[in-house]
Amino acid sequence: MDDPARTRLRLHRFATAVAGATLVLIFVGGLVTSTGSGLAVPDWPLSFGQLFPRMVGGVFYEHGHRLVAGTVGLATLVLTITVLLVDRRRSVRLVALAAIGAVIAQGLLGGLTVLLLLPPAVSVAHACLAQAFLCLTVALAAMTSPAWDDGRRLTDDGAPSIALLTRVTAVAVYGQLILGAVMRHTGAGLAIPDFPLAFGALVPPFDRPGVAIHFAHRMGAVVVLALVAWTASTIRARHPRERRLHRAALLACALVVLQITLGAVTVWSGKAVLPTTLHVAVGAALLATTFLLALRAGRLIAVAQPSAPPFVAPRGVAA
Repeated sequence: MDDPARTRLRLHRFATAVAGATLVLIFVGGLVTSTGSGLAVPDWPLSFGQLFPRMVGGVFYEHGHRLVAGTVGLATLVLTITVLLVDRRRSVRLVALAAIGAVIAQGLLGGLTVLLLLPPAVSVAHACLAQAFLCLTVALAAMTSPAWDDGRRLTDDGAPSIALLTRVTAVAVYGQLILGAVMRHTGAGLAIPDFPLAFGALVPPFDRPGVAIHFAHRMGAVVVLALVAWTASTIRARHPRERRLHRAALLACALVVLQITLGAVTVWSGKAVLPTTLHVAVGAALLATTFLLALRAGRLIAVAQPSAPPFVAPRGVAA
């Protein structure tokens, strides 16, 4: 009979691989948009009525994206079935079912994006659901880790709590990615053509919707940078020896600096394909890292509560 600990470790490694493959899928999807290949294959679910068309020009990017998406979808199905078979925890099963539901919805949104000729609303929804699906795979990787149930707990008596701070940071990163998707799919990526200033000023003239979207995305980057730095410094101050929190926090700091740099290069290069696509992928990696950090903090840290009085006197009775 197989050792349950080894089975769980294998499940964790498989879930981690699916999360990694999802990051690759987001990069490949970014290439489709960056190269303008979204309608290089005009039909769906087939490609020019075939399973394997000639991989030339934009077809290479669009059909390649479909192949990677199909692979990730199949891997998610296998992962979900495996979780249902070997993991009895209700929370893990629910996350696995949510993941397979998300990957099916994502495939349908991808098809609608093509069939409806890239409407911004559907394209943005497709991009945002991809990030949500990534978070679900990260959750599965975290929850199947042997360290998830090791019983360790830390006390946090500071304000705000690290659990709250990490959650707010992850939500802010996701909101920033939504703004980025709106900017990307409404053609506002170069609505402000200079950086770090905006038309040579700190605040641009808001004479077009694209300028407002673009500037909001830049301001969102400032908020995310501040939150990531605040989170990392708080973790360092309160729990300097907790490596599981420290490593994720430091990685988030590195990723947010890299992400802002890539955003600048994207503008300076006139949206060159490589920096633009890396900007999408690193944003996803930052979300995955901050979300993992929030999961770990919520699992490890118990917020210190003021002790309740041992006895509460009934009304009308003196204590």
